[in-house]
Amino acid sequence: MGRAEERRARQGGARRDKQKVKKKGIRRFFTWKKVLGTFFGLCLLAMGAFYVIYLMVPIPTGNDEAQMESNVYKLSNGQVLARSGTVNREAVSLEKVPVPIQHSFVALENKTFYDDQGVDFKGTTRGILKTLMGKGAQGGSTITQQYVKNNYLTQEQTVTRKLKEIVISLKVDQRYSKDEILAGYMNTSYYGRNAYGIQAAAQAYYGKDVSKLTLEEGTYLAALLQAPSQYDWQTAGPIGKQLVQGRWNKALDNMVEKKWLTPEERAKLKFTPPKDAKVDAGMGGQTGYLVAAAKAEVIRNGVDPAVLDRGGWTITLNIDPAKQKLLEGAVKAQLTSKLDPNKRKVDADLQAGAASVDPKTGSVVALYGGQDFLKHQLSNATNPTYQPASTFKPVILAAAFNQGAETQDGKQITANTVYNGDSRRPVKGSDIPFDPPNEDDASYGPVSVQVAMNKSINSVFAQMGVDAHLDKVRDTAVQMGMTSLNGLKPVPAMTLGSYGASPLQMAAVYATLDNHGKKVTPSIVKSAEHKDHKYDKPDPIGSQVISKQAADSVTSVLTGVVDDGTAQKSVAEADNRDGKQVAGKTGTSDDNKSAWFTGYTPDLVTSVGLWGEAAEPRVIKVDGKSVNIPRGGQVTMTNGAGEDGRINGGSIPARIWAAYTFDAVKGGAAKFDLDTDQGAAVEPAYTPSKPASNTPSKSASNTPSKSASKTPSNTPSNTPSTPTNSPSGTTSHKPKPPTPTASNSGGASPPVDPLNPNG
Repeated sequence: MGRAEERRARQGGARRDKQKVKKKGIRRFFTWKKVLGTFFGLCLLAMGAFYVIYLMVPIPTGNDEAQMESNVYKLSNGQVLARSGTVNREAVSLEKVPVPIQHSFVALENKTFYDDQGVDFKGTTRGILKTLMGKGAQGGSTITQQYVKNNYLTQEQTVTRKLKEIVISLKVDQRYSKDEILAGYMNTSYYGRNAYGIQAAAQAYYGKDVSKLTLEEGTYLAALLQAPSQYDWQTAGPIGKQLVQGRWNKALDNMVEKKWLTPEERAKLKFTPPKDAKVDAGMGGQTGYLVAAAKAEVIRNGVDPAVLDRGGWTITLNIDPAKQKLLEGAVKAQLTSKLDPNKRKVDADLQAGAASVDPKTGSVVALYGGQDFLKHQLSNATNPTYQPASTFKPVILAAAFNQGAETQDGKQITANTVYNGDSRRPVKGSDIPFDPPNEDDASYGPVSVQVAMNKSINSVFAQMGVDAHLDKVRDTAVQMGMTSLNGLKPVPAMTLGSYGASPLQMAAVYATLDNHGKKVTPSIVKSAEHKDHKYDKPDPIGSQVISKQAADSVTSVLTGVVDDGTAQKSVAEADNRDGKQVAGKTGTSDDNKSAWFTGYTPDLVTSVGLWGEAAEPRVIKVDGKSVNIPRGGQVTMTNGAGEDGRINGGSIPARIWAAYTFDAVKGGAAKFDLDTDQGAAVEPAYTPSKPASNTPSKSASNTPSKSASKTPSNTPSNTPSTPTNSPSGTTSHKPKPPTPTASNSGGASPPVDPLNPNG
């Protein structure tokens, strides 16, 4: 053997040895040939399995979802209140749908519809993978697949259901024409407003037959399908309106791309908002408000609006029929029976709202949303637009008590702390200048916190809000139930109740006080039952958001407002009071656009709001300038309902409250069980000194002097004791004599804060 041959022999042996080494261990099972073979084998297996499924899965008959049911709403005693959610569908042939509108649906939902085989395999694969990863519904469906899901399957998101959808879609595409599939899709889709199918949607949104729809209108219905609840123009927020307009534009742009529309034609099209929803005549009076509140609550707690509108639910409300009747009767007796728009134009503008809550359970036992749901669908009980004014002052006091806040000179704030009550006194410690006027620009000189609450002195609570830290005041309000303040910037004017709130929100705040600081979230829904769905009702009673002592101390102070303050005449002296102890607060906003009384007994919390809402558009003069007020805009209530001048919280709202509440709580607890040693509900263990001459008398008829001294005195102001005709509160602490302190004040008046309602 030559040298060359010998060398080649050695190299060949080395290669063979190397190959033998490489194939040792687990690597000998993973050659590229075996991996490739396995892959193709699995593909063949999957194709075979899919073929078997294809053979085994037939096109089923239409599912039971097509047989819609009504929802039944009941009162707490089982009495049927209303039925809603009945089938609202009228199937139409595709010939009735204008061709351009057909194209708009296809352009937006499935541009390849006329050319595909009924399935988007790429999008469906992506959807299946995301479903497996637990990301829920991820789209990827053609019009055919959506029709199959609507008509033959369910809305559940599982891999098995998705596979069935694919198979049935392929078979449907083979058996039916594209026009038949498109018609089926349009007729089975849900459009919101309880409208199933494009014909019902055309009526619900535009009040016309589908054949009469313009391209702009029909394209809105196509854009709506992705999220009917979010995109309904009547109820959509700014983001929802922006999104649905974006989809509307996308549909038309895609039509241009598909050459179904010329660029010139596209340029002429303008977005056409739909009409407001029509209301079922059976929803008249208070019924519609109650049903709407119940629907909003179950949706807020997780029930999909489309699932709710498909029907089959039995929803029982916490509304007590007896209390509901009393509340409606009180509003009629004290307000609506006195309205005469022909005699006084302002009477047409007056709107009342009220919410009554059991503080121990959180149940909404009565609710007043307006005179008639058929005429005024926006519920006044849940409308968060109007300023609650001085009914916000107890929140400031609660925040101060809860954190042990101190005045500017380092004295802890109590019911006996003395503040300067002069009108337009600049607040100290705020980066934003603020010097609010008191009602009628009255000055009170040095007054205790108790007297300031009784008299609703703005300057005192503006300073106290700064002392208690405005951000903490806002957060306390939100925690207690005033959710409309969430995320808003805290400014000094907030102390005067300048940010809006609804009667239901204010009832939540005061119910939390009544419940000794444990959060109360008012609930109108007692239960919601469905054979195929579960409703998880949250507990209306939450955690301790302010301390028991803080809550009870505020309650004690608020009894003084009723027995010796702005609510004395309407509430304390009511004929049907029957010795009940009451805590509450009045409120009257700037320009008399709203007036409130929110109060409570040991068993019941009720908030009553009254405001001016323009019945018709008008032009008014403000500082010499003409201002256009649209229909529904905020206007004054002055001289309304036969009142002479301004309508205060202590007038009509307090009278409605008293007429309702004292009859509603007959037989209930007479006194609060309070854990506090301060406030008007506690009999003082000392003899208060005589108030300074510049401190207003307790008499409601006396007008405080505007020339009162602006230098606080160290003499305690006269903290009102419990009147002899009012039961005293039960407390766990012995009352202590107060050490009055005066908060720092003085200085020149800086510019007024832009938000400046009259408390």
